[in-house]
Amino acid sequence: MLTMDETEGQPETVAPTDEQIGVDSTALEFTLKPVSEKPKRRYRKGSKYDVVIDAFQKARNKMVAVSIGDKDANYMRTQLNKRIEALKLTKKIQVSVVNSVLYLEKK
Repeated sequence: MLTMDETEGQPETVAPTDEQIGVDSTALEFTLKPVSEKPKRRYRKGSKYDVVIDAFQKARNKMVAVSIGDKDANYMRTQLNKRIEALKLTKKIQVSVVNSVLYLEKK
């Protein structure tokens, strides 16, 4: 058996064919690739919806209707409310949905 250090520089290991191992043709095809370590997970700082909140805060309008791509208004209300709470802006901004239209309002 190879240790982790011995695997570096080794070629990928390809799964044997069905004929080589005597299995029916519905077997799973796979590839094994040696790696020295797992990559670190990357986290997003903030939220992709923060730009909507920032733009609304900078706008002079007291109330705006918001549409974000093909996202459902109720889904967006939930996401924006989570960010507003995280940013501690609940006393300044209110999110609501009326007739499937999302509204942001300054309090």
